[in-house]
Amino acid sequence: MIGESEATLGPGSRHHRGIDTKLKEFDMPKITAAPIALIASLLTLAVPGLASAADMTPATALAATAGEWRGELQYRDYQSDRWEGLPMTVAVVAQPDGVTTLRTAQFDDGPKAGMVTITTATIVDPARGTAGYAMLRKGRAVDAGEARVTSFVPGADAAHWTLVTQERRQDGDGMAQVRETTVRDGDNLTTTKDVDPEGDGKTGWLPRNRTVLKRIG
Repeated sequence: MIGESEATLGPGSRHHRGIDTKLKEFDMPKITAAPIALIASLLTLAVPGLASAADMTPATALAATAGEWRGELQYRDYQSDRWEGLPMTVAVVAQPDGVTTLRTAQFDDGPKAGMVTITTATIVDPARGTAGYAMLRKGRAVDAGEARVTSFVPGADAAHWTLVTQERRQDGDGMAQVRETTVRDGDNLTTTKDVDPEGDGKTGWLPRNRTVLKRIG
């Protein structure tokens, strides 16, 4: 379970400036395109965030969301058929094992509930094609489970991809198939939770909630 159905970080980089003008006194060799291409390829291998599309997996994609995000936790109002949102912040920390992320989401749920904090640990099992999770929230039982990774479509780089997971779990008073679709488009990250309740005599997915986030750090 990737969202709050909940999110991720990418610290920015700083470049130093200032080249000693004395370098101009030397006869500097002309840099050709071949060495530049070689350097770029080495950087791609060394920095996870620059991984090529061919190297992308669900685990590396989620790890690359490490950082700070801000946006909304949105719920579908079925009467008005509109999305209603609560401001939220999310911080994601990728773990050294390369397959685990810790995500902390916070939002104000009104004067009665106050500030809500949800911490989610997610671990991807590449061999089994699953994403296990455990969500912790004050005053509630630990929500743990495992979803199947049904689709992963990499984009041009680690900042562009679509991940879909699905599982059978409790939803309200009954059981349902629950699908989460996470789309990363650069600094934008959206996770949509859809449900297909069992025993309702209907087919098709109903939108339940979504997180709409933008990277801030």
